[in-house]
Amino acid sequence: MREAAALAAPAAGLFRQPDYAPPNPFRMSEPELSRTVRLEPKGLNLLAQTLSVLLVLGAICWAADLYREVGIVVYTEQYLASMLALALPLTYMIVPAAGANRRQGPVPWYDLAAALTGFVCAVYTAIRFPALTELTTLRPTDGIVIAAIMLVLLLEGLRRSVGKVLTGVAVCFMLFALVGDKIPGMLQGRPVELEKLVYYLYWDTSGVPGTPMRIITTIVVTFVLFGQVLFKSGGSAFFTDVAMALMGRYRGGPAKISVFASSLFGSISGSVVSNVVTTGVITIPLMKKGGYRPELAGAIEAVASTGGQLMPPVMGAAAFLMAEFLSVPYTEVVIAAIVPSLLYYAALFIEADLEAARHGIKRVDESLIPRLWPVLKAGWFFPLPFAGLVYALFWLNYLPEEAGLVAIIIVVVASIAFGFKGKRMGPRELFDSLRATGFDVIDIFMIGAAAGIVIGVLHLSGLGFGLTLALVQVASGSLLGLLVLAAVVCVVLGMGMPTVGVYVLLATLVAPALVEVGIHPMAAHMFIMYFGMMSMITPPVCIGAFAAASLAGADPMRTGFAAMRFGWIAFVIPFMFVASPTLLMDGEPLRVAADFVAALAGAWLGCIGIVGYFVRPLDPYSRVLVTAAGLCMVTPASGFGFGYGGAINLTGLILGAVLVGREVIIAKRSVPRNPR
Repeated sequence: MREAAALAAPAAGLFRQPDYAPPNPFRMSEPELSRTVRLEPKGLNLLAQTLSVLLVLGAICWAADLYREVGIVVYTEQYLASMLALALPLTYMIVPAAGANRRQGPVPWYDLAAALTGFVCAVYTAIRFPALTELTTLRPTDGIVIAAIMLVLLLEGLRRSVGKVLTGVAVCFMLFALVGDKIPGMLQGRPVELEKLVYYLYWDTSGVPGTPMRIITTIVVTFVLFGQVLFKSGGSAFFTDVAMALMGRYRGGPAKISVFASSLFGSISGSVVSNVVTTGVITIPLMKKGGYRPELAGAIEAVASTGGQLMPPVMGAAAFLMAEFLSVPYTEVVIAAIVPSLLYYAALFIEADLEAARHGIKRVDESLIPRLWPVLKAGWFFPLPFAGLVYALFWLNYLPEEAGLVAIIIVVVASIAFGFKGKRMGPRELFDSLRATGFDVIDIFMIGAAAGIVIGVLHLSGLGFGLTLALVQVASGSLLGLLVLAAVVCVVLGMGMPTVGVYVLLATLVAPALVEVGIHPMAAHMFIMYFGMMSMITPPVCIGAFAAASLAGADPMRTGFAAMRFGWIAFVIPFMFVASPTLLMDGEPLRVAADFVAALAGAWLGCIGIVGYFVRPLDPYSRVLVTAAGLCMVTPASGFGFGYGGAINLTGLILGAVLVGREVIIAKRSVPRNPR
């Protein structure tokens, strides 16, 4: 465990084992609740903790509609401003000007001044919003002053908590709005004055107080709290023990444990890097000890953690934003994501298994593998919140934030009633969960503000229409050309950005062009989400792979390229579900099932070709042929008409069967017979 912790420290320094967990070198760590800071003097530390708890309680009360129950009726935007009055001061108190790490020690006077200014301006916004939002054309002086101050504070808070990349994107969009009318060609924008831009971005509902901020202050906060409560109650230990018990006895067990655990917790964490550090601090040293090369161990963890954002039923914060962009129930997004996510993890699982066979990597030591029945007996209630979440979403038709509250209540009640391994959740653990959630979501609040700025500029300047037209024309009317161009743009724009920021940027810039040429909106948004997520593992700037490489002690670029190889299916599947909606669960059940089975077989063949091993190492020609057979099988028959599509699948099936059969026969002949 000391070795694992030493590897994790440079990457995050924010995670530790639960205080009550018995020592286990393969137990997943949880986000450290004292990622909360240690501010000086103690009064400031207490104030920061109070703000973080109030931030979460405010979101819970809004999600549960408690304000209206007690007679408080306000505009949604007034509620958003009130949440900013908590989040913005908290940002300046706990994140130093240098950014990255949480502050430990005294808060400089200028940060206290910025925190107080942000609080006063946000409160003023909450009070005056009904009047000032109607005066966009008149632009009164107080509205302009408040807007200018808040935009500066939000951009600086974004730089501190998220980094320079997304901040630079937001600033560039604002600059474009001011000079866009002077740019010739398709990207020419409308003339926009500075005062109009500042006022519009802050007071209009298409700007900062828009859809992204509304989703973040309700749904995202609720599900981050769900993850924190689950971790604090011992759920992380339970699911990791289950993964160990189920996968540890098979070849390549350490990698399979990583895949299993990351798929469970990645969908809740909402952050690829957070998931890498949380699970990788344990699984990466375990994989290295089992025989995986450092870059392979880091790559497997990075790909597994990235896929968590695409895995139902939670899917991270971006999926909730997708539902809002598409104006569809969140359950439709969940259903559409089922088949692609299963193919993603099936391919990763198969490739990890083949790598283990190729390099002779054995199972985990028996002494380290827990027995399944005692594990299930101790934490049998942990699957209940997920069942409650699914039931509330699909059968009760609850809103996502309401379903999240149901899951939280189930976790808390079950943990209090039954406990896990002798430890029950009490008031202290619940308070710690609230406090940690408040500290964890401040960067997402700043991202929401940046997303509002980008969307506001697109609406105000007309840039959105120009970008759509430019992408369509550059692709020269070719659907495949547009998809390839869009995929490249998604990966490039997503480099170095957090999950929510990636999706919002791509949903406003790239998705409209795909929809414009006739692609189904759900397929278009899933396409950009997949390729946006692939930026996390695609060099040269692949923050997920880099985080995993730091834990593995591996070369970052080699880890990134290895991650691309392990995640190859994610670069192929989006093209397929654009061609056929059956891979998004849209179509007749038999066609959906047939395309899924064919794609699963194709993923297996593709993995054999990419790894270069089946029952024995493959020669280069066989690798090329079996990979081609896999791609033919992945191609959905219904996407090209059952005539051509069926022929493509049949070609892949025959070619794959011949190649696999040939390898089996050769392997059997090469086994020496025992003399009688």
